[in-house]
Amino acid sequence: MADAQTARLCTQIINSHFGPLTAKVADALLTRGRLPVPQIVRATGLRPRTVRAACLVLLQHNVLWYALDPIDGEVLEISPEECMLRLRFGRAVWQAGQLFGQAGSDIVQLVLDHGKLRPPQIVEQLSLSSPKETSLHRQTLHKLVTLAYLKPSTPKRHLSPRDKAIKYELEEKAKIAGFPTAKELREAKEAAVARLRREEEEDAACGLKRKARDQPGYRPAKIRKREDEEEMEVNDEVYFRVNFDKFNTHIRNQLIEKAARERFNEGAAAVMRAVLKATESTQSGLTEERSDAVSIGNIILSIPEDADLASGLAISASKVSKSTCTKHYLDLLACADNPTPTGRASAFLSYGSKIQAEFGLIGRRLRRHVLEASAREKHGANGLRVVRLLLGSGKLDDKQVAHGVMLPAKDVRTVLAALAADSLVSTQEVPKTADRNPTRTFYLWHVDQTKAYTVLLGELYKTLYNIGVRRQAEREEPMVRAVLEKRQRTDVRADESLLTRLDREILGEWERKEEKLTVLEMRVEECVFLLRDLGVLGSEEIPV
Repeated sequence: MADAQTARLCTQIINSHFGPLTAKVADALLTRGRLPVPQIVRATGLRPRTVRAACLVLLQHNVLWYALDPIDGEVLEISPEECMLRLRFGRAVWQAGQLFGQAGSDIVQLVLDHGKLRPPQIVEQLSLSSPKETSLHRQTLHKLVTLAYLKPSTPKRHLSPRDKAIKYELEEKAKIAGFPTAKELREAKEAAVARLRREEEEDAACGLKRKARDQPGYRPAKIRKREDEEEMEVNDEVYFRVNFDKFNTHIRNQLIEKAARERFNEGAAAVMRAVLKATESTQSGLTEERSDAVSIGNIILSIPEDADLASGLAISASKVSKSTCTKHYLDLLACADNPTPTGRASAFLSYGSKIQAEFGLIGRRLRRHVLEASAREKHGANGLRVVRLLLGSGKLDDKQVAHGVMLPAKDVRTVLAALAADSLVSTQEVPKTADRNPTRTFYLWHVDQTKAYTVLLGELYKTLYNIGVRRQAEREEPMVRAVLEKRQRTDVRADESLLTRLDREILGEWERKEEKLTVLEMRVEECVFLLRDLGVLGSEEIPV
């Protein structure tokens, strides 16, 4: 069961993608939690046939989970995360086009439109529009599967990950003889997590199979690591869906590059981009605390030849080699000139014999920037000073806060109360006596980051919902709706000169508003990515 803001946003997304009947089914599941089909029918008031069709659509598009409840039997549950990932469909299609060309963009868009497809269905659908590019589509599909941009969709993937984690953990605990210790409980939980990861790896491996030697068109590879290694091909019997974990790594890399550019300059951003590109093939998701180690030579090879690195460095020499500039930028990104805990916390890289990108440090720093930006926007410079002091110093009483931010105590109390009302700061009670008398209790202020990020995430979901409502209201304006319906006519689509001057002005104004709302939605969704998706960095929990 989702909270109110998440439920409203998910219902709006499903309504815009699948229509009001499917949205009604999703709203019942989001507000009431997991339900069997008969209870969904009673909650929505729809016909059983309509409810079953809506559930099948949501299952096909990976939005619905299936589970076996000991009391209710077969139940269905909405995945809010999968639902909100639909806001990134456009970014995923664009990213696939950047990496694999138009063929990759077409394949990803087709799979997103259908939820999941088998390879023969993908090739058949694309061959209808471009029959001459069938071989190109097969090659691109093989690349997408091999590099994990498309992943297999097996029956196990439709089961609730939370239920599987609980089940496996109970099975591991049942193996413990006697009363379990804290260490044994921790080991049982780790064993359950490892089992889930093994299942994911097995599911990913079933997407490729060895190509038969007697199959027509088989050609052995020119270079083999082992003599018995065989060429792999896409398994035509497996359904594939888009792997957003892989696409999310590109969004994270772009945000890291942008942060390096804002912190330093364009040259530092180019070197940071080269570091991320050199390790791009091994980046499988957002749970990695740091990237794989890469040598300086590989980083230099990943930097474009036309990159002007020397312009961003204060070097007296007239001509500096690319290698020297790269090493200077690596020192800069690793904060080698500040070997203190503060400098270590602000680094982008770990610089030793090999280079590693510190995804955990950068992610925590980016999330903190969102928190500080919210404090500045709502409570001004004084609120920001208080939040920064508490983030750096921990728990303090109001007198210590006033002394630290150098403000009068009465003003600090007002700011603290306003920040607490927005859940940006919290209080910790420290009683002097066992009776917990308020007059004999210390009240310490601190920033509960988990609580603050949760509240901010709810506000961002509310903003995304309001953007969708505003977009729909602009589209439903009578004059705009009439022009849009007119533009859908076959004669107008063939010749837009049939539109009058007033129609073109109305259409142009509506497109400008649509563009502004889209840009705003992308910015808000970027903050959601920082708070929600990058929040799993360094966590051993399975994201569900």
